[in-house]
Amino acid sequence: MAIAIRKFDAVIVGAGGAGMRAALQLAEAGFRVAVLSKVFPTRSHTVAAQGGIGAALGNMGEDSWLWHMYDTIKGSDYLGDQDAIEFLCRMAPQAVIELEHFGMPFDRNDNGTVYQRPFGGHSQNFGERPVQRSCCAADRTGHAMLHTLYQRNVRANTHFFVEWMALDLVRAADGQVLGVTALEMETGEVYLLHARATLFATGGAGRIFAASTNAFINTGDGLGMAARAGIPLEDMEFWQFHPTGVAGAGVLITEGVRGEGGYLLNKNGERFMERYAPTMKDLASRDVVSRAMATEIKEGRGCGPEADHVLLKLDHLGVEVVEKRLPGIREIAKKFANVDPVKEPIPVVPTVHYQMGGIPTNYHGEVVAPRAGDLEAVVPGFYAAGECACASVHGANRLGTNSLTDLLVFGRASGEHMVQFLRENPGHRELPADAAEYTRARLDRLENQRDGENVYQVAADMRRTMQAHCGVFRFPDLLATGVTRIREISERAARTEIKDHSKVFNTARVEALELDNLIEVARATMDSAEAREESRGAHDREDFPKRDDVNWLKHTLWFKDGDRLEYKPVHLKPLTAATFEPKVRTY
Repeated sequence: MAIAIRKFDAVIVGAGGAGMRAALQLAEAGFRVAVLSKVFPTRSHTVAAQGGIGAALGNMGEDSWLWHMYDTIKGSDYLGDQDAIEFLCRMAPQAVIELEHFGMPFDRNDNGTVYQRPFGGHSQNFGERPVQRSCCAADRTGHAMLHTLYQRNVRANTHFFVEWMALDLVRAADGQVLGVTALEMETGEVYLLHARATLFATGGAGRIFAASTNAFINTGDGLGMAARAGIPLEDMEFWQFHPTGVAGAGVLITEGVRGEGGYLLNKNGERFMERYAPTMKDLASRDVVSRAMATEIKEGRGCGPEADHVLLKLDHLGVEVVEKRLPGIREIAKKFANVDPVKEPIPVVPTVHYQMGGIPTNYHGEVVAPRAGDLEAVVPGFYAAGECACASVHGANRLGTNSLTDLLVFGRASGEHMVQFLRENPGHRELPADAAEYTRARLDRLENQRDGENVYQVAADMRRTMQAHCGVFRFPDLLATGVTRIREISERAARTEIKDHSKVFNTARVEALELDNLIEVARATMDSAEAREESRGAHDREDFPKRDDVNWLKHTLWFKDGDRLEYKPVHLKPLTAATFEPKVRTY
């Protein structure tokens, strides 16, 4: 079959916050941009973000980007790159004000400024006391942001390819990225989208775990494509467990509930966070709160007949506050937990929420990979932003609200850098003769496989294995067994079979292709976690309970080829500020 080729200046895979912010930059500069999305753009996973956007606007009291930077570095357990973190925190206020000018309906103070709520891990004066830094639109901040960016893109004539799935990266012999192959789900046709610059903004891969706050679309497509194209994945052992997923359902209850004054209780009605984090209490960093909750449950102080969750109390806030600031949360609690939070507490449990690792980039959004002795050589024509990227602003644990900040700041920065790249590199490079061969071979394999593995079964086994062997607490024997099991499951994933061979809207084919991506992420995660012999941020090892800065203050790079691991140093030198030296984290 001949594959049709379509040409664009830039191709962006993913229409969440990062993809749309970058697309806007390019479209407004007059370039022809294609944005691919598996779902309608405003259904991208950014829509689920509740709590807010972290930015030191100082609308509710004194604040400074330097304090925000300190909180982010401390939150990252010192694994974050300090140059990228300074860039993030300095650019954040500008990004929020720009979004406000785009028409984002933020909550307001009486004087008309953007309302900001307190959030976990954010403090004044380098950890002295909590600060109100999260710019929000009730508990639907991501929803408001996504619609705002979509409207701006429609105005700028961005081309959206809705219900398209990118399949593989196309690279020239010298490594430059020349676009992607993609499947139009509606017709089943495969195209080659030939681009001068390509950006991945494909979001996270929380669906490698059994219990996740992530939507079903979060299958790590960008990570899978990058890994298959020989690009390493960075710091994949670090997965954030959000403290408050609805017990049994995994649906997210925003940290904004605790920001507005909600708190956690064990079965004895005790506010246990005061024991684990005396200063910040329920607003300590997410990994700290998740571990505290897991410990309470493990030691027999969990609630309910199975003693398998704790309670999040917000009935004392009053109906008015809940209805004004947390209307969506009341709805979620009624629907998924069968409780009305203005009358009784919500049962919650730590649930996989966010990947700190991803495709390695610098703070311009350029993808970097080791080449000829340079550990951070730029891959020309290739960019990544948002949750699928690892500029390493989140290190070993992301601070709440920094994900939306990350989307805006790095979406814009990568868009700006792509504009510059396109101006310096006019015209399309010639495609290699076998540009679409790899994709064709993968689809043929799926088409012709007989007596193969069931896609659903393989995926379920992968999720169960990840959940059991790579959870909030990690144990040496479980990790070792996990590595073996995930390799076996990976071999099964290479033999999956689909029964439906129709062309039009074949969801079975899409799910099989998504599993190819998930399995790469699961392997990278398990291998990286088993190798890191320390506890840092979200990676908590029972056999190595302490952080080890002498041996492990470095980033992991996982290569698909032979499951190889390499390491590279953390950037400890900020752009203008003084280095924040690693010290013990207390909240």
